[in-house]
Amino acid sequence: MWRMSDLARAGATTHLTTARPEPAQPAHAPPTRKRSRRRDPEARSEGARLARAIAISLGREIHAARRRRQLTQSGLGARVGAHQTAISRIERGLGSQVPLETWVALGVALGRPFAASLSKPIASAAEPRDAGHLAIQEHVLALARSTGRTATFELPTRPGDPARSIDVGIRDDTHRCLIVAEAWNTFGDLGAAVRARHRKLAEAAGLAVAIGDDLGAYRVAGVWVVRASATNRVLLARYPNIIDDAFPGSSAAWVTTLEGQQPAPLGSGLVWWDPSTSTLRPRRKPRAPRS
Repeated sequence: MWRMSDLARAGATTHLTTARPEPAQPAHAPPTRKRSRRRDPEARSEGARLARAIAISLGREIHAARRRRQLTQSGLGARVGAHQTAISRIERGLGSQVPLETWVALGVALGRPFAASLSKPIASAAEPRDAGHLAIQEHVLALARSTGRTATFELPTRPGDPARSIDVGIRDDTHRCLIVAEAWNTFGDLGAAVRARHRKLAEAAGLAVAIGDDLGAYRVAGVWVVRASATNRVLLARYPNIIDDAFPGSSAAWVTTLEGQQPAPLGSGLVWWDPSTSTLRPRRKPRAPRS
């Protein structure tokens, strides 16, 4: 532990010790194995770099807070038991090895309590909240681009309102069609989702006029790509007439369209996305009950 008087050096003190000879081993004893201290040089160097960056940022804050309180470096040092030169080094960003208790004392003296915490684990932060939704969009984008069509992630339908967008907009110049592909990982309000689909198709019609040429506007077609989870299957099977009315287009034909082999059907469609195989599958209509 540093003494406050040692802060004049604002660095770590190195202690030297005299090496003691190892005790002699009996002739029959196996040689003593020295334990290797494994280190992660990448983490160590990255830690040192980040510590310097943090010290620079904190040093600037200490300097600004001290000036606001009209304190001299000596006056601040007297409050925390440190020399003026130590405060100077800290304010110049050279305090990466200053003890934690000194930073805490500085915060108390300046009325800016010091706070520190570890961030969330990187592994959990790597998976976004909408990962399931993004996975469907990623798959549709990859399919469209692999077949030579232009695909846009979150295609804006109203430039003046960034909140209005299509999950994936696919421009099929060969068949002069703008496909509105909506990805559904889960449903909160099925009726609202259907109403939003109508709005997006209407707004996409304006885009279809803009990308058209002398031959006229592109045709607009819509498709839902739904995660094939047990919950979603049960939900859609519960309302077969609503789904059939909202999506009259052939589901099998839509799978073929998204895979780039034929023009979009005339009616809107709904297809399943199987996350276990990362493939599209047609929705099969439930069989009518026997009379």
